[in-house]
Amino acid sequence: MSYKSHRVQLWTWLIPVLYSALAIAAGLSFPRLEQHFLPRLLSSISVPAAMAIYSSIASGMIALTGIVFSLAFVMVQFSATAYSPRLVLWVARDPVMSHALGVFTATFLYALAALAWIDRGGSGKVPLISVWVSVALVFASVAMFIALIREIGLLQINQMLIFTGNQGRGIIKSMYPSIEATGTNSSYEFRRLPRTQTLRHNGPPRIIQAVDVNALVDLAKASGGVIEMVAAVGDTAMELTPILHVFGARRAVDERALSKAIEVGGERTFEQDPKYAIRLLVDIAIKALSPAVNDPTTAVQALDQIEDLLLRLGLCRLEIGAFRDGDGELRLILPFPAWEDFLRLGLDEIRFCGAGSIQVMRRMNAVVSELISVLPEERHAALKCWEQRLHATIGKSFTDPEDRREALVEDRQGLGIPRRSSPTAAAEHTTMPLNENQIRRAIQPDS
Repeated sequence: MSYKSHRVQLWTWLIPVLYSALAIAAGLSFPRLEQHFLPRLLSSISVPAAMAIYSSIASGMIALTGIVFSLAFVMVQFSATAYSPRLVLWVARDPVMSHALGVFTATFLYALAALAWIDRGGSGKVPLISVWVSVALVFASVAMFIALIREIGLLQINQMLIFTGNQGRGIIKSMYPSIEATGTNSSYEFRRLPRTQTLRHNGPPRIIQAVDVNALVDLAKASGGVIEMVAAVGDTAMELTPILHVFGARRAVDERALSKAIEVGGERTFEQDPKYAIRLLVDIAIKALSPAVNDPTTAVQALDQIEDLLLRLGLCRLEIGAFRDGDGELRLILPFPAWEDFLRLGLDEIRFCGAGSIQVMRRMNAVVSELISVLPEERHAALKCWEQRLHATIGKSFTDPEDRREALVEDRQGLGIPRRSSPTAAAEHTTMPLNENQIRRAIQPDS
């Protein structure tokens, strides 16, 4: 498990623990401070009423905590079965879940701790500040309950698709420059140099989650060599799997430093992995297209997000795998997916699993046609190959001529308003690429 993954999991449990510790400390100290510094600041509530209020808060909060989180975990489990267990993991780690558990627990513990100071030593006094702190915690619990219900609403299919798409849009914006930017020369002449070192994975299977580019460039520069990563982000490293090679180094690079620059863990992350968001969207789509679910409309909604991600990727310069030092010398090569790889990931499995659905085929026709009409010429060759492949799939899947004609129609809703219902509409469907200003606006994230 990587340090970052361990830190995330530790923080998930640390938040409720901190809330609990602060609640106990406040419940024990506030009444004591009131008694010492503000002995006359008392509540007009009678002792029996105050004890009833604290007891109700404590018993009610622990019951509410159990009910709410039981329902939340049931919904998470259901969503894992309906969508993808890899996707629901990110929802389960939402900070709102941890803070809600912390506030609920803090309210319960504070009420118990403060209850001990009511009628302390038979004084018949009820500390005023402690009462209002309890009331404030109850209101905070109500607010967290509302926030938690809102987060559970994220498990709705449309919200889940938007969440996944937003993750992909964020990583695309942070990783890739505009297609107008000059590509980095990734000449492979360094392979003529002798291979001086190979780093292999030792231990149980782990997934490459991220790479510290600056650290690897510095290590390569210090050794006078070039580092080539042979395991891409998202790959699973087994025992003795080659992770990277070092070429032409004057001296050996510290393997501990190399390993430290590569984060590994038990699951894939969105960080430095633009394929992962598309992978999750495809998982949702093909699960919806399975005979057990048979929900092609969900697949069409997933294609909406996939098309947007492919559009943004097509407007970016994808050749970003070569990294140089401050002197302009090549020091690091990282494997990144090409345009064809993204198309295959985003379309191939849905094409195969949805081959018998007219709705899905019409939406996929619209996806490919829209990308051809918008993206620059250098993206067209792969898209036209996919258009031919899609038409071939439709020809094999639909034997009835009328069904075949319906499946070949472009329709952004699947079964909605056809894009090419007449020769006039087809003539209006131009293939002019966007200009530079339109490209710059298109790759900006949604506000």
